[in-house]
Amino acid sequence: MGTPDFAVTPLRRLVEGGYNVVAVVTMPDKAVGRHHDVLQSSPVKQYAVSQGIPVLQPEKLKDETFLAELRAYAPDLGVVVAFRMLPEAVWAMPRLGTFNLHAALLPQYRGAAPINWAIINGDTQTGVTTFFLDHNIDTGTVIYRQAVPIHEEDDAEAVHDRLMLLGADLVVKTVDDVERGIVNPVPQSELETDAPLRPAPKIFKETCQIRWGELTSREVYNFVRGLSPYPAAWTTLDGVMLKVYRVKNIPDRERVGNAGPGTIDTDGKNYLYVACKDGWVALESLQLAGKRRMDIRDFLRGAHISVASVE
Repeated sequence: MGTPDFAVTPLRRLVEGGYNVVAVVTMPDKAVGRHHDVLQSSPVKQYAVSQGIPVLQPEKLKDETFLAELRAYAPDLGVVVAFRMLPEAVWAMPRLGTFNLHAALLPQYRGAAPINWAIINGDTQTGVTTFFLDHNIDTGTVIYRQAVPIHEEDDAEAVHDRLMLLGADLVVKTVDDVERGIVNPVPQSELETDAPLRPAPKIFKETCQIRWGELTSREVYNFVRGLSPYPAAWTTLDGVMLKVYRVKNIPDRERVGNAGPGTIDTDGKNYLYVACKDGWVALESLQLAGKRRMDIRDFLRGAHISVASVE
């Protein structure tokens, strides 16, 4: 059960490993295009169809027709990767239960966007976890965890791709060991430390706005890379949305002085600095609404900045 690219890699590993994937459950096709007149299948559906695997796309997971169809496959084990919250009627159906692959080291970062929030918060380590589903979101007993470092220059895409491969390995190991009956799931309460638990709520457009007056230059750096390349941090320049994909701290310009947060400093050719709560960052990769993504020199070559600050 899964939808995005992150779920395709574990599915492919199971299929290519000779495991009997009896069916795939994914989101209904999504209407796309200017007039929403084109239906687009999820990456998981596209792969499943290419392999001749039956695909179920329920609107509602408690629908009796869907449950009956799923029951007819008599699944031994359910595997969930980047999907919706399941009702008990679904996750309790397989005789060996249902486990989920989560892109964080549970119990940290329960929620929909664990990769983004780990980077935004400046963590230097994250990982993947497999756990059995229960009635609440991301709270079930942990089967396995595997840690991975977050490097200083990593953005969300880099960490996503690393965890996608690591997660596929962990899914296969979990399937093997569940089948062999040698897993010993651990309650998440036993894995808690003195560190406070951080959530990973779903990210919305308003979440991604850069609050120049609230964030230090270091926090802006983490915020931008934690949202890059998607959904992307943003600010406004002369009333137009400006997506920001990469910034760099300017150590020799840490003091903002009389410049208020959001103040712009640029030579119009090579650099565009913005003042934060405590210092400056250099914007390095940008995209104006309706334009392509550009590095700073290309952006400045075509831009005519007539304002003194961003918002």
